[in-house]
Amino acid sequence: MITSHAVAGAEAARSPFAGADVCREAGLPLPERALRPLFDDDLWDLSEVIGLPVSLGLQRRRFDFTRIADARWRLVAKELVMALLAPHHETVAALPRAYRTPHHVSTCNGRLDEVIRFMAWLPGRGVDRLEDLTSADCDAYHEHRRYPLDDDGITVGERGASTRRLAALIVTDLLSYRELFTTDRVPAGLRPWAGAAPSAIAGDTGRGGRVNKTQPVPDEVFRPALAAALHLVRVLGPHAAGLAQEIRDADRGWSTKTGGLKMTTVAPVGDIRRVLGEYERAGRPLPVMRPHHVQDRIEAGWPADDPLTTVAFSVLARQAGVSQFHSSWLPVLRGPVEATLKIVGTERPFGRAAALVPLPGDGDPVRWTRPLHREEAVSLIQVIRTAVIITLAAVTGMRASELMELQAGCRQPPRESVPGLARYLLSGTLVKGQPLGGVRDEWVVIREAYDAAGLAEQLHSDPRDGEPLLGRFHFGSRYERFRDWVNGPDGQRLGLDPIPEGNLNLRMLRRKLAIELAYRPGGLLAAKIYLHHVSAATTDGYASRPGGAQAELLAEVSNHEQERNLELVMAEFRNYQQGRL
Repeated sequence: MITSHAVAGAEAARSPFAGADVCREAGLPLPERALRPLFDDDLWDLSEVIGLPVSLGLQRRRFDFTRIADARWRLVAKELVMALLAPHHETVAALPRAYRTPHHVSTCNGRLDEVIRFMAWLPGRGVDRLEDLTSADCDAYHEHRRYPLDDDGITVGERGASTRRLAALIVTDLLSYRELFTTDRVPAGLRPWAGAAPSAIAGDTGRGGRVNKTQPVPDEVFRPALAAALHLVRVLGPHAAGLAQEIRDADRGWSTKTGGLKMTTVAPVGDIRRVLGEYERAGRPLPVMRPHHVQDRIEAGWPADDPLTTVAFSVLARQAGVSQFHSSWLPVLRGPVEATLKIVGTERPFGRAAALVPLPGDGDPVRWTRPLHREEAVSLIQVIRTAVIITLAAVTGMRASELMELQAGCRQPPRESVPGLARYLLSGTLVKGQPLGGVRDEWVVIREAYDAAGLAEQLHSDPRDGEPLLGRFHFGSRYERFRDWVNGPDGQRLGLDPIPEGNLNLRMLRRKLAIELAYRPGGLLAAKIYLHHVSAATTDGYASRPGGAQAELLAEVSNHEQERNLELVMAEFRNYQQGRL
């Protein structure tokens, strides 16, 4: 057995992973020309690994060991993460308590974060060598992670079982892999928490006994949010697809992104006159600048009452094939531009010919959008894309990771078993609990979800088959912008009910759907979509792929149904006890 003194002098020893190709050892495929991270690097960038979930953010794909100041402990962290990624390495396989299956990149990144916390905490405890670690230190760290403190050192709550388990897991990992570490290791005789498992230390009773803490979306939030999402998808969606095409055409033809524009300091009078003629013949208003740019002009000396102060000359210049407008051109262009301005006026360039749409309730139809600047048009498209996400989540129960794995072309051709009765399917990938790359899966959905996915393809900037349909998104910030839009002048002009303050996330939507299917109150979901259609689609999806993600949703529904039935039985039993039959 190696003594602690030998370990202390082992800083010059060579790690068994020295010089190793991280991805090759871990079996993580990379594109042919990708930069391959090496074990000796202090930053492992795995962002290009093929098959990682779309939902896994870039920061979770990068392993930054420079956050550990001590070079000895930095090597310990590298060796631990490498062992978790590559358990079949000959040195790791020989360890009796090592894991035998590779850990996911995301799991390893979370483990590294906890190692960094632990190693940053140890010096404050007076521990500068792992070999000096004691059971009391382990107890103190677990308490430190369990009870967060405010700036005044006062306990402000208790962290969840998963955080407490991870805190204990780091210590047990340092024990399980101690023979692997080259420069420092915990004492061989260390036995924190009397050898109890991390889950027991954390008080985690396992999934079977764990209470689902996710609350369903409150009715007062759910009703207007779903109603607004369905209205945007059904009514505004087809027009939004046209607006998205307007933006793409502008980007190709006359935006700052347009290629092939020439640079010149000579006023292109002839080309500008040609563009002005096109505006007059089409009866199309000249583009107007955004208010803050107009203010910049006024502050630069343009008269506030000059009719040309608000005209977007840079747009006219790009439409004429010139990359930049120079204010020195104004004297020679004033006459032609003023003449056209008197005929067609000015307006924001996008959504000017908006169609009339019905309001959710009674009332005269209104334009589906007001004229918009480009940034406003892009923002509106994003609001409608959020409505797509809400619709898909609310009526299918898909998790965030499952929504992000949907690709353009995921809609399968409807299967009509009998005339008038179609079966709608979305193909995707199940990544939760699956190996790298996931497994192909299918969701049987109702028509509303199928149409929402089709709208997402129409709004996509590059809807080629295989491209991520929704991409990676942060639902919390998207929902806030969606709610602000619905509650703002644009949403109220369309007659949408305001959405009150309150939390809403995709886990809450999934729980809400499961409870609605289990309890069948005949209210909220049934008022906007046919609840029995959702139930039939979910059950059909389970029958089609009993091992798929839809089966898990149906299992949640079944659990809620059993809980509900037990509540009803107990209520009747209490009535019986009180003599009410």
